[in-house]
Order: sequence, then structure tokens, then C-alpha cells
Amino acid sequence: MYERSYMEGTRGTMAVDWEERIDMQRLRRERKERALDRLQDSELGSMLLIDDPNVRYVTGLAMTGGSGADHYTLLTEDGHVVHWDTADHASNQRFNCPWLEDIRYACPGLGNVPRASGRASARDWLKDRMAETVHTAMEEYGVATEPMGIDVANAALVEKFEDRGVDVDTATATELMLDARKTKTRDEIECLRQVAAICEGGFQAITESAAPGTRESEVWGDAVRELWQLGAMVQGGYLTSGPNTWPKHQANTTDRVIRPGDLVYADFYNVGFIGYRSCYYRTFSVGQPTEAQRDAYERARDDLYDVLARIEPGATTDEICEGFPDEDGEHMDWYGAEEFWEMTTNHWAHGLGLQLYEVPLIWRGLSPDHPIEIEEGMTMAVETMQPADRQGVRVEEMVVVRENGVEVLSQWPVEEITRIPH
Repeated sequence: MYERSYMEGTRGTMAVDWEERIDMQRLRRERKERALDRLQDSELGSMLLIDDPNVRYVTGLAMTGGSGADHYTLLTEDGHVVHWDTADHASNQRFNCPWLEDIRYACPGLGNVPRASGRASARDWLKDRMAETVHTAMEEYGVATEPMGIDVANAALVEKFEDRGVDVDTATATELMLDARKTKTRDEIECLRQVAAICEGGFQAITESAAPGTRESEVWGDAVRELWQLGAMVQGGYLTSGPNTWPKHQANTTDRVIRPGDLVYADFYNVGFIGYRSCYYRTFSVGQPTEAQRDAYERARDDLYDVLARIEPGATTDEICEGFPDEDGEHMDWYGAEEFWEMTTNHWAHGLGLQLYEVPLIWRGLSPDHPIEIEEGMTMAVETMQPADRQGVRVEEMVVVRENGVEVLSQWPVEEITRIPH
């Protein structure tokens, strides 16, 4: 395990002049440079980015959800960026985002707007107009005759570009952006460290709110309020209790009333700080945990740390996934499952960044036959679970791969279940 040095760790969430914190200008610059380096090493002359995390990675804009392809970005091999957005957003960005010099009004050719239009002719017109906005910019920046990569390969939209003589590559841009984003810069890592600290404020709120007679939804509401107050954008997550903890309830958080002896666990996933997403489980016991609950927690924790001990630069995901439980440990007989791929989400590690799932994925259902190599700077969440009688425990850590192992970014106590007295 990587040991942090003196004074290394989370600082404040605000901008100050008296110490170096997350450097937003450096964050934007280094992300764009990584994407541009991959583009320049390819045969492409430009990339059209429609997927929100890719747009944010290159532009630094707050992609917080919209009506679908009402924002898109062109990155050219010379480093020029053209961004299209909705009327209000584009006008706001022109004023507030001086690092972007060419912001235009978008025509939403994909997503909710064409879907809601009600006519095939309208949908066709919107795609044609969207393609025209991009093709015009390609001509202006001298890349219209070179191959253009696109990260959302909608066949009808691609056809509109091809009608204009554009050589569209529907695979390379996605791979280039995955490669650019798979390892993180210093500032990206600090964003993930900060969101882990914010999640711990949410866990503390749970310990103060959960009690017999409270509902899951009430406790979750208290936790989410704390996350927002600490500066997060909460776009996912849940809390569940008692028999809803194993197997995990299909509705996640419900109106179930918490009772003495319940296990409660919370998953702060898709909690964002500067766009960087968390995935962070912890388990609580309402009152003293039973022996079965303690044993299950210890198994889940030990499984998790067995995996963490295997992660280092140069290790491959097929080797690492052997640290996750086998068929018996996965309780595959109980589920009636015969293959590991049927056990999605119970035991795995997945990359973290501007999306909840980024490279790498470490999972018995996939990694043995499709291994990849772990690299320094990758960030991920590692999660395990175990049943305890008619309930279950889950535990998860957020980590970054360092030169000699992993640094654990999450710091809520993990040795034993957090007990909530009542």
C-alpha cells in the first residue's frame, strides 16, 4: 500500500492564495493536451465529441445533463476547439469561459429533441442541420478533407456527414478518449480525493440520522443534504436496510422503516466534485452487530483487501480478479447462476473519473479472457459483499494506483462495521 507523505492529502474546497490546491487551469490544460496528443498520433484530422464526459474532458464545461446532443465539441489536430451548445448555455459560456474562443449555437440532432418532434422529416432535418454546423467549422479550420472521428456512432448522423464528403471514423475517437482518460493527472486525483472526503460527511450524517423508526428515504435525504452542502453534485446513490440489503433491493432506497438489529448500507455513487464521480460503500449496524454480521463483514473486507494487495503497475486484470471470491464465495448456487458474468456488480473493481465506470474493469466475469495491464495513475473503486443470515454487508474503497501499489483515497473506518447506537 502507498503511504502518503507529510501534509499530503485533502485540502479545502475553495480557491485561496495561500496554498496550492486543485489547479483548475492546469486541470483543463493537461486534459486537453492528453486528448490532443492521442489525436495527433492518429490518422484523424479531428474528433467530434458528443458523449458528455468527453466534452467536459476537452472543454472544461459543466456537463450536468441536457436534452441529448444539444452540446457537442470539435477538436482539431491543430488544437482548435469549437463547441456548440444551447442558446442560454452558449451565451453564458461566451462570457464565463474565456479559454474557449469559438462557441456556437447547437442544433440537437440526437436525443430528446428529435425524439419529441413527432415526425421522421423533423428528425432527419435536425440531423442534417447538426452535421452542417460541424462541417462548416471543419472547412473553416482546414480539416474537412481529413478523417473525422466521432464518439457516438449514430448511423443516420454519420450518413449526413458522408453526404457532405466527410470520411467518418466511428471507432477511433472512442478509443483515443478512453486511452487519454484511463490514467489521471495530479489534479484529477485530488478531485477524487476531495469527493471521497465529501462522501464521508454523508456517512457521518447517516450515523446521526439512522435509528429505529426512521425510514430509509429520510436517512438518505439527510445524507444527500449534507453532500450538497459540502459542494457535491449528487446524481446517484442509495441507502438500504434490513432484508433490503441482500439481495440488494431493486428500487434501492425505499420507505422501509429501520428496526433494531438491522444492517444499513449506503452507496455514494455518482456523487460528483468538479465532475469527478465517487463510488464508495460502507455498512452500518443499528445496535450491536450479530456474530453472523461481523463474520460476513470480515469476509467482505478481507476479500476487498486481497484484491487491493494485487493491484500495482504491470499487473494484469486476469491475475488480480483471482482475489475476488470463487463460485462458493459468490454464492452462485443461491442465485442459481452458473457463470461469473451472471454476477454483475457483486464483486468487481471499476475505473473512476468523469464517469462512474472508466478503464479499468477487474471482474471474474470478463477479465480472465480479456485482460488489460494496470498502469500507474489509474483510479478505481473496488467493491465486495457478503450475506449475513437474511441481510448483507457491502464495502468499497476508492483508490489510485501508485508506483508500488495503491493509495486508498477513502478513509471511513473499514476494520469493522460502524455501529449506530440506539
